Amino acid sequence: QVQLAESGGDSVQTGGSLRLSCAASAYSISLTYCLGWFRQAPGKERERVARIDRGGMTSYADSVQGRFAISKDTAKNTLYLQMNSLKPEDSAMYYCAATSNIFGCTWDIWGQGTQVTVSS
Repeated sequence: QVQLAESGGDSVQTGGSLRLSCAASAYSISLTYCLGWFRQAPGKERERVARIDRGGMTSYADSVQGRFAISKDTAKNTLYLQMNSLKPEDSAMYYCAATSNIFGCTWDIWGQGTQVTVSS
């Protein structure tokens, strides 16, 4: 059974840093078309924070550009999100996601989420 398991969420103060991890099981991140991090705050729509493609190309939401970095370690079969200069508006449940589609991103595989809270 394919599983994604996030970890690393915590409560930090403004300006702090966190690194989220997403460990994949029964699923090879080196073969997947795309991987991503999403977040959802209470009362808000889910938004994609960062994406990394099979070849390593990355993209970010404007709100996190220059502060967050997505990466993957294929040997550990783990996806990461380094978050620096955190702001209260970054507070949300963060999810990693992947695709089972070899031709495109369908975001049909999800983790259970990890909570990030940034206090001012």
